[in-house]
Amino acid sequence: MSIVKLNNQGVKNATAFGSAVTSLGSMVFIKKLTASGSSTLSFVDGASGVVLDNTYKDYVFTFNNMHPATNNTDFSFNMSVDGGSNYNVVKTTTYFRALHRENGTGGALEYLEGKDLAQSSDFQPISVYLGNENDESCSGTLQLFNPSSTTFVKHFISTANEYNYSDYTQNSFVAGYANTTSAVDAVRFRMSSGNIDAGDICLYGIA
Repeated sequence: MSIVKLNNQGVKNATAFGSAVTSLGSMVFIKKLTASGSSTLSFVDGASGVVLDNTYKDYVFTFNNMHPATNNTDFSFNMSVDGGSNYNVVKTTTYFRALHRENGTGGALEYLEGKDLAQSSDFQPISVYLGNENDESCSGTLQLFNPSSTTFVKHFISTANEYNYSDYTQNSFVAGYANTTSAVDAVRFRMSSGNIDAGDICLYGIA
């Protein structure tokens, strides 16, 4: 995926995108982790080819068909500032969702109290109430902004869609910040209960 910026003439007057755009950045693949009955999946800077430092200012994780071993559980993440020795960074977050049931009922847009954090070092859910039947999973993205900064807190945004264990489609929107000026150098994913039965997570740097 590339991000482009048009010149001041705009789209209407641009005759050839080759000369009318300036490239601003692209996604550079770094690492893929695949779950198979895994308790956690962790991306640690400098380990197993993972880059999570000032090489890139922004990083994106894509998670694809994360399938839990346990019914009615949450897919969540946390960060580390000590190379993965501890995943306990203090965070303040927000969580809202849109949902709709398979039978056409239950459509709603709501703030989800109890899934947000207020200066807590707990794992942050980014996809909740997952079912563990064979066809149930969640997929989405997590973007982490400037994790190597030693000046600012670390902002993040996640969007996911999940198959709720009660037969809902559920679109989750999570955002917040890690309230630390230490560089974040590792990110861990897990289910709130049980293992990650299947699924893969890819890490990209934004060049």
